[in-house]
Parts: sequence; structure tokens; C-alpha cells
Amino acid sequence: MARLDELRLMTRVARLYHESGLKQPEIATRLRLSQPKVSRLLKQALQEGIVRITVRVPSGTHPDLEERLQAEFSLADAVVVDVSFDDDDQVAHELGAAAAYYLESTVQSGDVIGISSWSATLLAMVDALHPVSGVRDTRIVQILGGVGDPAAAGHATHLIRRLAELVHGVGEFLPAPGVVGSAEARRVLLEDPFVASAIALFDRVSVAFVGIGAVQPSGLLARSGNVFSSEELAGVRRLGGVGDISLRFVSAAGQPIETPLDERVIGIELEQLRRIPRSIGVAGGPRKVAAIRAALVGGWLNGLITDRHTAERLLGDRPVDDPVADGLVGADA
Repeated sequence: MARLDELRLMTRVARLYHESGLKQPEIATRLRLSQPKVSRLLKQALQEGIVRITVRVPSGTHPDLEERLQAEFSLADAVVVDVSFDDDDQVAHELGAAAAYYLESTVQSGDVIGISSWSATLLAMVDALHPVSGVRDTRIVQILGGVGDPAAAGHATHLIRRLAELVHGVGEFLPAPGVVGSAEARRVLLEDPFVASAIALFDRVSVAFVGIGAVQPSGLLARSGNVFSSEELAGVRRLGGVGDISLRFVSAAGQPIETPLDERVIGIELEQLRRIPRSIGVAGGPRKVAAIRAALVGGWLNGLITDRHTAERLLGDRPVDDPVADGLVGADA
């Protein structure tokens, strides 16, 4: 077959497939070709530039940033959310909605979902979540103690109950404070059968959604009473702490900050979090860049849902002109 004849046939097959919407067997029948030949011609049309595939990126989506975050921090997944304002409250609301959609799209039957107890962003996620059909036998477990001041503890309870209802699962509460007064108090509480039952599920968690905080607690966490003293937090800063993941403090290099405070936390440990197949950090806002970067550099999480401004700061596209640059650390929102 002469070259022009081949190109003519290639073009005809490509137009029938891409413009007229015919399936390959239909094209084969119409043109009296074998189906393997139709498939080969379509592949050639792409290789020769007769067919060019263009993906139009809708306004408000940021696939380039997502792919760069995945490459830079070796993430399995990244979601970058467009936000109108670069402030913590707006970011928490928008990230919560995006995390809700992500959960709805990816949850599977049999999943054991771990979730932080004192995150305003995760609370926004649950409030934005729709009932999920087609899944069963899920379990939802608190991975940080959910007992606190009665004025705030309702948030942690609502988070687990509502999530369990929407994914048709069973909620497993961790009936203990996230922070206790002493290592001895922690030891006693760990012997409680209900506490032990929840903690036993940590190694079975298949997907976790966690807030990433900084040394200074968020408003919700502070109201719950699950906080360390100002002097203790100052000590964490002196040791190089820039943030926390479920009250486990890390340095800018992502290394654990080991202090006696760890012996007063009732919740998942960093190494347990690292072993979870899908561990998703949901965090953003101008005060959290150092904390988020530390969590990613340390490899404690393999997924991130964040806002565009934070993504740009993490990638060096935008200067870190916020309180983090001055050594202040923000909130586990």
C-alpha cells in the first residue's frame, strides 16, 4: 500500500473512532477490515500525530501541583484544593469538603478507617460527607483519645458517629483523653478493656485521615483540654519541634521529637501510622507549612489533601511569608 493510501485509511479510521464515536468492531465491519488492523491503525494515528490528545484542565483544578507534590514527597496521592482566601477558617472548610469527596470516592467494603479526634478540618469533612452506597462491613476508630472537656468532647463523638452512619459502619471510640497527666495514668488507662479494644484496631487500619498540627494547639484541641503546658511546648520547640501528627511531635527534618510527653499521649504512634496502607494528611493554611513539610519529609503519610497556596509554599513557588517563617507554629485544624 502506498504511503498516502495508508495515511488516508489511518485518517478515516481515526475520524470514525474519535469524531463519529464508532466502536472498533463497527469500524471493522464498515470498512471490511479486521479488528486487530483497526486497533493497529488507531495506535499508528496517535504515534504519527494524526490524532493528538489534549486534556483541558478546568479552572480551579491543579493537577500539575498534585503531580509535583507526589513526585517531591513520594506520595501515593495528592489533592490540591482551590481556595478564595488564604486564611485558616476558609482553608479548613474547603479542605473538609474535598476530603469528604475523596473519602466517598475511595472507601471500600471492609475498610477500617482511622480518624483524628480533635481536627476542625476533619469535622468539616464529616459535615460535608454524603451517605455512601455500596459499601459494608466498615469500622471507624478514633486514633487519638476522644475524651475531653464536655464543651468540646461532643465534636469528637459527633465525628465518629456521623462518619459511621454515612459509610454504614461501626464506630469504635477510644474512651480516654488524648493527653493525660502522667505516664502512670496512661498505663492504667491502657489496661481498660474498652481502651485496649480500640487501640488493638490501630494495626488493622487500612486508611487514616489525620490533621497535621503545629506545636501550638488549635482552638478545638485547646478547648478539649488535650494539651500540654506552655512550658512543655516551649521545650518541644527548643528541641526543634515544628509540628505534630496526632500529638506526636516532629522536627523540620521529619524526625520524631522524643520527650517524656510521648508517655502521656493515648493515641496512634508514628510507626503505626507509617504502616497504614493509605495515611492521608488533611491540612493547609499559612501557619502550617513547616508542620506539613515535616510530616511529608518524614514519610509518616503517603497522601495529602491541601490548598493551592500551601502546595505552592511546599514546592517553593510561593515565599513562606507567614508566622511559620518567624518561628511561630499554628494549629491542628
